[in-house]
Amino acid sequence: MNKVKQLVATALLVAASHAAAQFPAKPVTIVVPFPPGATTDTIARIIAQQASTTLGKPVLVDNKPGAEGILAAQDVAKAAPDGYRILLGTSGNLSVVPASRKNPPYDVATDFTPIADVGRYQFFLYTHPSLPAKTFREFIDYAKANPGKLSYGTGNNTGVINMAGFRSAHGLDMVHVPYKGEPPAVIDLLAGRVQAMVGTGIGIPHAREGKLRMLVALLPKRSPLAPDVPTLVETGQKDLEVILFAGLVGPAGIPANVVERLNREFNAAMGNPEVIAQIEKLGFTLTPSRVDTFGAMLKDQLVAYRKAVRDAGLPIE
Repeated sequence: MNKVKQLVATALLVAASHAAAQFPAKPVTIVVPFPPGATTDTIARIIAQQASTTLGKPVLVDNKPGAEGILAAQDVAKAAPDGYRILLGTSGNLSVVPASRKNPPYDVATDFTPIADVGRYQFFLYTHPSLPAKTFREFIDYAKANPGKLSYGTGNNTGVINMAGFRSAHGLDMVHVPYKGEPPAVIDLLAGRVQAMVGTGIGIPHAREGKLRMLVALLPKRSPLAPDVPTLVETGQKDLEVILFAGLVGPAGIPANVVERLNREFNAAMGNPEVIAQIEKLGFTLTPSRVDTFGAMLKDQLVAYRKAVRDAGLPIE
């Protein structure tokens, strides 16, 4: 009986190795934790189109928004570990969620396989032009002078944690209005139903038309897309210890050669000049790297976000 089990195990291992060697034999799907039209979704689609060429098979995008990115992360964590269903995770669901839960819905270190670093978001503080505040300092002073009268929207966990940090650091009393993604939050900000929002470059076109104001960039240096917008450090604030990132991960247990192939081909896609140009217009910087480098960054950021959650005074759910 033991010999039979050994033979079966060997046969399964050989079959798995053969399947991995033939990877990909069918389309690869990237699960995105945001709705169509969100910055992350657009980034995924640009990279997927180019990766379809480098991988030799279609790369599809499946949107699973909601629950702070948990639904998408759990979907991929439970998928077969064969590299065909992967997640474009962000600092929201790969760092903020596990850092702000007593009992996280997943363990980033054990439930996922790091595949490829994708890049860094450029986040800004946007406000509606009806507010008299035209600088970050004036915004803080106005919010302090009008407790409970201002509302702010958030379309992702990064916005939540940064706005909570502002509230905590400056003692602000503001109403939080959460949205399932940035597009609906921007719509309400443009309409003046909320007065402020920390978001990605999604609001830059509206700011250029004068429909929104950009008060500060949550970046180590000014964005080339908004060179007139000062950084936090320039306004006298502390720089961010956390990284606003996006990266590809798969379920735990993906064969090493499949991970290496995915890393190589997605890095090649991200190195395409046309891809770089398109994505830079979104206020996002591509940062492809080796698998081990990305894996180490994920671990480091979980520590950094746990500290950020504590410092912001956010409740641990």
